[in-house]
Amino acid sequence: MVIKYSAIRKIFILSSFIILSALSQPVLAQQVKKKHHHKKTSEDGTALPAFSFKTIIIDPGHGGKDPGAHGAYSKEKNVTLAIAKKLRNALNEQMPSINTVMTRTTDEFIELHRRDDIASEHKGNLFISIHCNSSPEKVSPDRGVLILVYGYHRAGEQFEALRENASIFIEKDYKSKYNGYGENSAVNTIVLSNFQQKYRKECIHFGDLVNHEFKKVDGRRSLGVREQGVLVLQQSAMPAVLIETGYINNPKDEAYLNSVEGQSEIVQSIIRAIKKYRESFEQK
Repeated sequence: MVIKYSAIRKIFILSSFIILSALSQPVLAQQVKKKHHHKKTSEDGTALPAFSFKTIIIDPGHGGKDPGAHGAYSKEKNVTLAIAKKLRNALNEQMPSINTVMTRTTDEFIELHRRDDIASEHKGNLFISIHCNSSPEKVSPDRGVLILVYGYHRAGEQFEALRENASIFIEKDYKSKYNGYGENSAVNTIVLSNFQQKYRKECIHFGDLVNHEFKKVDGRRSLGVREQGVLVLQQSAMPAVLIETGYINNPKDEAYLNSVEGQSEIVQSIIRAIKKYRESFEQK
């Protein structure tokens, strides 16, 4: 039996319409159901967008047997924890609709992969890792902040990434946990490709906002926003930045990082950037 092309075409169109109609029913049902939900509001009473930016992961770098960088009298692990706690408390006070989760609250060693697990378990929308920078010299001539986001790094531009990634060598079985670690690894290439597609723009956007607050508002020297292969950022399933808050082995920066005034200024700069970052979602 011969069937005309026009008849086949009509049957195909009709079948497609039926299938699409069936698939759309759950979506339409969800949309109707959502209309009966009470809208969430922000601190000023305005309605929050459909995408709810509600959980921030605060990651104080290093800890426990991993002291991080050293200054003349202070250790990075203690400075980062102090700043992180102030950031959590300030966020709870100034942005109460935001949930804050810390990867550590005491002087304990948390493996890098576990920090990312904590972030994923709490369904974080933004991962902020707090660190202090350092240079090879005993007393650094360098000062200022640096914002790192995950990405490829050229030879000679990976010092901070190598220093921050050194924490994995304290962990047991680090080779199996971070299989493929290395700038030429095919595994890293696949992970980076996936990461770039999802979060790279958001990471750079938030990094730029933080950098602006440090540089333009606080008047601090800044080394800008850089892409480097930092492992704690690589495995995060959300936009993530690592903030080098200053050079702990520079006398002036070390004094600033350990002062109540300096820590509070750093915290408020980050919060202003978070507010602007959230506003960018609300405007979409």
